[in-house]
Amino acid sequence: MATAATARASRLPTAVRFQRQRGLTTTALLKTADLRPKEQGQPETLDYRVFLVDGGGRKLSPWHDVPLRAGDGAFHFIVEIPKESSAKMEVATDEAFTPIKQDTKKGNLRYYPYNINWNYGLFPQTWEDPTTANSDVEGAFGDNDPVDVVEIGERRANIGDVLKVKPLAALAMIDEGELDWKIVAISLDDPKASLVNDVDDVEKHFPGTLTAIRDWFRDYKIPDGKPANRFGLGNKPTSKEYALKVIEETNESWEKLVKRNIPAGELSLA
Repeated sequence: MATAATARASRLPTAVRFQRQRGLTTTALLKTADLRPKEQGQPETLDYRVFLVDGGGRKLSPWHDVPLRAGDGAFHFIVEIPKESSAKMEVATDEAFTPIKQDTKKGNLRYYPYNINWNYGLFPQTWEDPTTANSDVEGAFGDNDPVDVVEIGERRANIGDVLKVKPLAALAMIDEGELDWKIVAISLDDPKASLVNDVDDVEKHFPGTLTAIRDWFRDYKIPDGKPANRFGLGNKPTSKEYALKVIEETNESWEKLVKRNIPAGELSLA
């Protein structure tokens, strides 16, 4: 029997039917299989960008133009940071076409103090609303970014890859008072994908992984002299059902953002 959250998730739109600024009437017309990353500049420089382009070479926003849903309960996942790398890559939410770039601090490129052990990126068409408090997680407000995804499959992806994944759990990280969800997922192409369908399956087939993910994100700022991050919801990963609820709610927030029902501030909607 389908759960209430699963039923709600089945109604999540693959795209919002509104006129895009660049003439793309609906992202549902997009053939995601034709999407590919296109580099501009040299890696590990301030000018380096990875754009997403379609089959005709037209730039698209990995945040706004790629449909969230991939069909059959799967979702599209945009890779920002390949596993076993340390450059802190992220979607530039304030630049046109929101390309992927390396984060900076005081004009210097940022790196994690050690490699991240999983493919890391975002769910398109989601947004953690900084004006809304989450009553489940200590009343924390969203971090003004798309929802983060930790993909636990064995293959090392590339920056800008668009993968189809299924969510398995969620961790409610609180970073300097802001809610920063981490959705744990697995690529449908992974050999173990058919074996894992919920949080308990992750512990069975990937023992220790959920604890390792939580501890990695808890501690990665400590070498820079900052306090450890915290986690809500009892410091434990949620069920898949709850993860789907998070995806639904943040997709609804993104809809309000791009329809300009919520002020965008410095965020790029193009």
